[in-house]
Amino acid sequence: MTGRTHDERLHDRKFVRTFFTSPTAVEGEDESAKMIRSASGLRGMQAPDVWVPDNEDATAPSMRDEGAENIVEVLAENGAEFPGEVHPRVVWHRDSPATRYQGFQHMLEIADPENGAVEHLDGFVIPEVGGIDDWKKADEFFTIVEEAHGLDEGSLAMSVIIESGAAELAMGELREEMGKPTNNLERLFMLVDGEVDYTKDMRAITPTGNLPPWPELRHNTSRGASAAGLIAVDGPYDDIRDVEGYRERMTDNQAKGMLGIWSLTPGQVVEANRSPLPPEDGSWLLDDGTQQVELDEQGDTQVYGGDRLSLAESGDSYVLAVGGDEQELDEDGLREELLDRAEYVPSMDDIVDSMEEFEAAREAGTGAIAMERSATLAIDGVEVDISNDRMWDEATYQAAMTPVSLFQDVYENRPDQHDDLAEMYGESVVNRAIDVGT
Repeated sequence: MTGRTHDERLHDRKFVRTFFTSPTAVEGEDESAKMIRSASGLRGMQAPDVWVPDNEDATAPSMRDEGAENIVEVLAENGAEFPGEVHPRVVWHRDSPATRYQGFQHMLEIADPENGAVEHLDGFVIPEVGGIDDWKKADEFFTIVEEAHGLDEGSLAMSVIIESGAAELAMGELREEMGKPTNNLERLFMLVDGEVDYTKDMRAITPTGNLPPWPELRHNTSRGASAAGLIAVDGPYDDIRDVEGYRERMTDNQAKGMLGIWSLTPGQVVEANRSPLPPEDGSWLLDDGTQQVELDEQGDTQVYGGDRLSLAESGDSYVLAVGGDEQELDEDGLREELLDRAEYVPSMDDIVDSMEEFEAAREAGTGAIAMERSATLAIDGVEVDISNDRMWDEATYQAAMTPVSLFQDVYENRPDQHDDLAEMYGESVVNRAIDVGT
């Protein structure tokens, strides 16, 4: 490990889309390990980037010793075939030495090479951390486990769940603490929000009893991860039937740079695996005054089918109504108004096209080029042509590289999803996306 302040990624995985937990021991079942045994068989888009056999909240306290044994058994049997990383969650608490000791004992058992699981183990997830000194205690336990079992120092990744104000503040100290010779905090991998316990720690109250949205926590976690070269993951979305709400949460997170989210079911895993990837097809959005509505592509025309906008010709001018407000515009004014309201969501093919065009221009010695985007919009049968030019320079190119880098990371680390990606985008686009930017 190197002693330095950094914001570079130190682990092989550059992105984590999905953080999937499953109980390690189920009470009252013929086979208590049935849930993690089932999870170990997930493949393709149903398999998470990070699987978390959960020996903490998801497992009853009386079953946790058996849960640790089950982790060992299932990983020894099925770990070699599991396509994602494996990071069990063990018990820990900033205020309880006995809880920390129990988690330490489970780590020792799971990582023991004689048990046959450690070669399929990537790290551990530590919940309920407090201030930075508590993070260092956990890190020291990792180091002791590695020393006790003859593992390379720093080989076990450490991820923490941000469930307290103290842990939230500790993220601001990571850049100074990581890399000091007195710790191995460079083993840190993910910062994961735990909004339920965070709400309890903050003594927060809402009229309905529902969790507050905590956008500040999600922003702070994303910022802390970026500053320390780590990966930010949002907490669980409990309403597993609310697919649209889950998608909206992920879209909001992604705008903060938080591309990963906790998944509670294989169905949520599929949604979260697909969500941050560029779309298969490009689409136009039109702001109707309350929301952005996706337009319906009909041939070469983008058709608005809502009822908040209306458009009519009136002699040499047009009357555009938004809600109850009308404005009379000439052709240029209408085009400008619709251009302000319209946005294009590029497909993977569009993004790769633009990047290839910029790369060719850069190779020829041009530092910036204009990219044109045009469409014919139809509202109430009235068609209007719009177009705009967007300047692409090196900064624009690097920003566009983020979703492509995500795709490349997925393609490299998840060969079990190659067929899904080819079905989504087509082999040609996949091959071009792999090569762009390299």
